[in-house]
Amino acid sequence: MDKLNVGRHISGQFNEDLERIINHVMHMGGLVEKQLAEALTSVCDADEELAKKVLSNDYLINNAEVSIDDECTRIIAKRQPAAGDLRLVMAIVKTITDLERIGDEAGKIANVTLESFSGKHKDLLSNLDNLGRHVLTFLQATLDAFTRMDFDAAVKVHQSDDKIDREYEALMRQLMTYMMEDPRSIPQIMSVIWSARALERIGDRCQNICEYIIYFVKGRDVRHTTPEDFQSLS
Repeated sequence: MDKLNVGRHISGQFNEDLERIINHVMHMGGLVEKQLAEALTSVCDADEELAKKVLSNDYLINNAEVSIDDECTRIIAKRQPAAGDLRLVMAIVKTITDLERIGDEAGKIANVTLESFSGKHKDLLSNLDNLGRHVLTFLQATLDAFTRMDFDAAVKVHQSDDKIDREYEALMRQLMTYMMEDPRSIPQIMSVIWSARALERIGDRCQNICEYIIYFVKGRDVRHTTPEDFQSLS
């Protein structure tokens, strides 16, 4: 708890409640990371069984979100937290919403594995996998920043989302070229496009989580702000 800059409280039970919630969020983050990694592996290896496993395990993330949200509601009602404690609880509530949506996006990616791709279109999937691996690294860095409530790491990860956006745009241009050259491939390429869009949205969700970390540590809402505003927080 001390590593998260959460002060000690008169009530030892309050400390335990906060600690338990944070541990549950970390566990949920691990589930989400595993879902995304397995979704990407299923695409790369054309592993339909793994893709079905990803889809069937989505309920674990949904249940975790509901459970943590309920815990946060109880701690607000019972403990009436203020200042940094309240910011932490609110950051957790927002974070689990984004984690659940990342889980949904992982399911969309896994669905691509269940599509029929001819041999000449499988190189499209390798390009998707490259973007996916970068997004997975981005998610891991985000979760690490959240675990430590590390302001500097959160700012660094937040700013690196531009790299994912550029990679996504490059992949979109490539896919559009494929469709113009071979209109018969449009159904398969559209599946890849939706998956690439899912990966780009995961990057946006990670960026949101970094903003919640900054909100907790600095007490400043940095949504819809410019890079210059971030520099003023240091």
